[in-house]
Amino acid sequence: MNTATASVPAAHDDLLRRVLRLDGWGTGAFGIVMLAAAVPLRDPLGLPTSWSIPFGVAMLGGGLVLLLIAGYPVLSPRHATAVVTVNGVSVLGMLALAGSGVLPLTAAGVAFLLAGAVVVAVFAAAEYVGLRRLLG
Repeated sequence: MNTATASVPAAHDDLLRRVLRLDGWGTGAFGIVMLAAAVPLRDPLGLPTSWSIPFGVAMLGGGLVLLLIAGYPVLSPRHATAVVTVNGVSVLGMLALAGSGVLPLTAAGVAFLLAGAVVVAVFAAAEYVGLRRLLG
């Protein structure tokens, strides 16, 4: 058996599993908001629908993947590492979009992306702690 996918007692994966579920539900719910409110939020945030709709779809898919990973009987350290990495890259992407001028963001739009980066960074940090506990 590969040590990276070995069974881990449930007590060691409780934190990670809970955070993955919360992240999954939150990501999916936010994806729905991005899709449902793409047009009404366009002008106040300066976020074009050509960006918010693909983001919403990606977030729905990402939320489903997080819930799938959290539902596995045995959590895989490789999957958890991928989640932490993707969340870290997402934080960097949101920070870059907020400060680059690539999008015609309003001040509210910049604040929206910065707040999103903070939330995702918190999830990444909690998932990292859960991963460390999983690995012992």
